[in-house]
Amino acid sequence: MTLTPFLAGSLVAVGLILGYLVRRFLALRQLNSTEAKIREQLKAAKTQAEELILVAKDKAASLLEEVQREERSRKVQLERLEERLLNKEDFLDKRSLDIDGREKNIGKGLEELKEAKAKIDDLELKTVEKLEKISGLTHQQAKEQLLGNLENFHRDELAGLLQKFEKEKRDVMEKKALEVITTALQRYSRSHVADLTTSAVTLPNEELKGKIIGREGRNIRALERLTGVEVIVDETPESITISSFDPLRREIAKMALEKLIRDGRIQPVKIEEKVEEAKQELDQRIKEIGEAAAYEVSVLDLPKEITFLLGKLNYRTSYGQNVLVHSIEMAHLAGMMALELGVNVEVAKKGALLHDIGKAIDHEIEGNHVELGRKILKKYNINEEVIRAMESHHEDFPFATPESFIVAAADILSTARPGARRDTLENYLRRLEDLEKLVLGFEGVKVAYAVSGGREIRIFVIPEKIDDFGALRLARDIAAKIQSELKYPGEIKVNVIREIRAVEYAR
Repeated sequence: MTLTPFLAGSLVAVGLILGYLVRRFLALRQLNSTEAKIREQLKAAKTQAEELILVAKDKAASLLEEVQREERSRKVQLERLEERLLNKEDFLDKRSLDIDGREKNIGKGLEELKEAKAKIDDLELKTVEKLEKISGLTHQQAKEQLLGNLENFHRDELAGLLQKFEKEKRDVMEKKALEVITTALQRYSRSHVADLTTSAVTLPNEELKGKIIGREGRNIRALERLTGVEVIVDETPESITISSFDPLRREIAKMALEKLIRDGRIQPVKIEEKVEEAKQELDQRIKEIGEAAAYEVSVLDLPKEITFLLGKLNYRTSYGQNVLVHSIEMAHLAGMMALELGVNVEVAKKGALLHDIGKAIDHEIEGNHVELGRKILKKYNINEEVIRAMESHHEDFPFATPESFIVAAADILSTARPGARRDTLENYLRRLEDLEKLVLGFEGVKVAYAVSGGREIRIFVIPEKIDDFGALRLARDIAAKIQSELKYPGEIKVNVIREIRAVEYAR
């Protein structure tokens, strides 16, 4: 069936109207659902707000109650404090009244005492006047006469008692001193071997003697010039002797020679190189020797400079006695005596160990070794008690502390051991030192070495200051001064050496 245009248009209009109505219905339905949700949310929010208000009211009530409780507690405390202050005030008032009463009583007592004292003084004065009238002597004359009679009566008795007390005291002190010294010597004992002026170097074979001497003796002369010793090559098999009064020079020469023997190449340049190596190694060895000495006597807080000087004492002698060995022995003896006598052991040991520290440099700087030692110890902030203990061992300074007496006693005990010192050797060494010092006073002299037991003095001059004719004149002047100022047996050979080196480098 065919629809007419009118009918078709009517159907479309009806469809549009129905669609509009359906959409409106759905929109109204959705709007109602949204309003319902909003109403529910508002209701829930209102309920939640009411609950929060209730919780806030409860919390506010709780805080208010807590604040009121704290206020009541504080009020109670303030009331108690006020009550205590009032009680204390009452107590102080009562105490003040008591003190006022006592002061009045004391004042009355003082007045009564003054009156009683005045009466006693008056009575004493009257009594003295009566006694003076009866005896015919004044008070002072009677007193002097009575004391004189007592002194005359008991003089002999007092003198006898004083002598007895002094004798008993002296006997007790001498006995105690003997016990202390004997105990110290028995507890410590060290062997003594006096240092000699020669050292021996063992050779692997006899052929090395020729290498050490060198062509026309240039090697041995170089070694002697650089070290200041005398190298003696004699018929002793597989051995060379190094002679010098200075133990440091001997040790450097010995170490250098041993290095050259191990190296096998012996020539002036190598000799100079090995001598420098030996000097550096010797410095390290001196440091280790000083540390070992300090450790042995339990003195462990010395500055490294003092420890190094202590090690140098191993290469110094005093009347043939090794100065470091002597110092270590003194430290042990002083420590034991200080312990027996109840004085400061640490100060006594340090003072004894460092008493000769000035001898480490007294050959380099003019001055008494005690004064030099004091300056060194002060420079490195050593305790003043230690300085006072060491400075009196030769009685150059007064004995200021008990430890100074102990150090002096330990020095005497150490040097007095049989075989500890040899006076003739010390005189010989001092003569060689005086000979070198005299020569070094001339202008242009670089170094000077006393060799051959003091029968020869080798002098190395600065070539820029002394020419060939000046060397001849210097030798004559030195010989004349030695003759006029020094005492020596036989004759001394003055050997002035002027050496010029020309060095250039090819690059």
